[in-house]
Amino acid sequence: MQAYKDGYKKFSNGEYDLAIKGFQKAAAENYEPTQTSFLIAESYRLSNRFKEAIPYYKKALDEGLTNPEAQFQYAYALKTAGQYEEASNQFALFAKAPGSPKNLQERALREVEILKIADRLRTQKMEVQLKEIPLNTASAEFSPAILGNELVFSSSRKEIVYKNNGQPMLGLYKVNIAQDAGSTQGTPVLFSQEIFAPDANEGSPAFSPDGKTLVFARGNTGKKKSAADVDLYLSRNVNGQWTAPAILPINDSLAWDGSPAFSRDGKTLYFASNRAGGVGGIDLYRTNMDASGRFSKPVNMGKDINTAGDDMFPYVAEGGKLYFASDGHPGLGKLDLFSATRTQGLITIENMGLPFNSPQDDFGLVFYKDLNKGFFSSNRDGGKGDDDIYYFYGPEEEDTTTIVKRDDPNDPLNPKNPNYIEGKLKTVRYFLAGNVIENSTESPIALDSALVRILPDTSDTPIAEYTSGKDGMFGKQAVQEGKSYVLYVTRKGYISRREPFTMDGKTIPPIFLNKVLTDTTYQVTLKLDKLELNKTFVLENIYYDLNKYNIRPDAAIELDKLVQILKDNPTVNIELSSHTDARATDAYNMTLSQNRAESAVDYLVSKGIDADRMTAKGYGERELIVPNAKTEEEHQRNRRTEFTILSY
Repeated sequence: MQAYKDGYKKFSNGEYDLAIKGFQKAAAENYEPTQTSFLIAESYRLSNRFKEAIPYYKKALDEGLTNPEAQFQYAYALKTAGQYEEASNQFALFAKAPGSPKNLQERALREVEILKIADRLRTQKMEVQLKEIPLNTASAEFSPAILGNELVFSSSRKEIVYKNNGQPMLGLYKVNIAQDAGSTQGTPVLFSQEIFAPDANEGSPAFSPDGKTLVFARGNTGKKKSAADVDLYLSRNVNGQWTAPAILPINDSLAWDGSPAFSRDGKTLYFASNRAGGVGGIDLYRTNMDASGRFSKPVNMGKDINTAGDDMFPYVAEGGKLYFASDGHPGLGKLDLFSATRTQGLITIENMGLPFNSPQDDFGLVFYKDLNKGFFSSNRDGGKGDDDIYYFYGPEEEDTTTIVKRDDPNDPLNPKNPNYIEGKLKTVRYFLAGNVIENSTESPIALDSALVRILPDTSDTPIAEYTSGKDGMFGKQAVQEGKSYVLYVTRKGYISRREPFTMDGKTIPPIFLNKVLTDTTYQVTLKLDKLELNKTFVLENIYYDLNKYNIRPDAAIELDKLVQILKDNPTVNIELSSHTDARATDAYNMTLSQNRAESAVDYLVSKGIDADRMTAKGYGERELIVPNAKTEEEHQRNRRTEFTILSY
């Protein structure tokens, strides 16, 4: 039992390598075998060791584990190991299972479709050769960057061990590129003593085009829990010396910020972040820099590029073409390398195929001198260590305006062109339809006579209106690629609501299409809550900093949803309540919860909601959902914000 407690404490602190050791001792004692196997699997996954997680996920699931996300992660781990058929089976089972989170259900169904074309992606081979280079070791080497004739990269070579994965901490190192560019020469050395923190991870270097500015990621010092302890730093080369790094103002203190890249003119910085308000896990952002070094507010790069998964490690080549790594676009495994091309306002994403991509992580691509050779990172099978750096090069006669020699992609008679069938362009027509049901834990009840207005996301002027039939069905409405919409649903006796729907990221890649014309209809289910006195709703993801009651940016996003509900239901008056866990005194918790409830009401008033429609009430620890909470998850269930209908 003690070994399990020790393991769980390490797991909660993000010290996954130490957690595994504790859980393995618990497993040897046969203590909570199902949960122990699951937590070992999670520890491997969260420290990016998916293949090692597979047998532990399987053991936990075979023993009846009920965690709704475990099967998804098991399927994903199978995919990273190249076990595509079994991965597809597990994704399909997860998607059909009751209680599976909706966002993961959608990802699972998409993964099933992606895995159907895995064989086709494996035949998409570029005329590029790979070559191992001597700088690779049993440790990790990744994220290469070019500075003159030097290769600067991240490597786990410090003395202090990172408790997340049991490897030495990461630092920045450099090595000379051989004159023939086909290798590196000499022994790697520390990049700069000024860019060295012995107790932190430092990685993903990016240099401005003139080589005088460096932006990199630093973190995992243990000062903050989880991945929020990673930020971007900047250093400048002054008279041949790099200055002490300064943290950038574009960082989000509650998020992971990393993998920076400069535009070719040096005026735009691209980076990845999992900050609130994004599309998926980790998204790509961009920010502009002026002549005095000030940064504009970061802008998300949109749902054509960003997915429900992770999108990161951007790189802008000569000519402005964007390359990046993603596990959300159709790929062979975890992170695959992709290119993004904009034509007439539409962005086309292309998987770079073999040999760049594998079932494992492939990322961090950079070109060297021209678009025909360069370096990238991968932890694929056959390497020397965890992540390795590979050199790639095309045929000698290669046209340097493209990375590989291809048949003309605009030739409609090219049989290799995925966009055409028998000389005709493959096209898709997209439609939106759905059904309206009562939000109930029992069997769904179809709602007829519900008015469904389909609005553009930029105005309240409907582009179409439908009334649901006896079966609750409505539609179907033509929708456009790249556009976003809002479905506004009203029915007498129910709370009106809005449901966002976007076509961003839903464009079907040509490789999926088998016909010249394909019609695709996206189905949405709209759930309405009955309008009843004293009915209580929990506001999800309303968090406060420890012992504080100010509204955080992530809480504001959730409260804005309540603002819209109150505007759409103008006769409804509510009590907004705040609840704490039971880990402080009752009097303290009552005061804290009252302040939090009043703070939330003040925020709603600032957004235009009449104060007379709301009552703030703090309940402290007096209405616990889990009376004897022990785990952090149970305490979190007790710490909640709710609203209750008082009148309408």
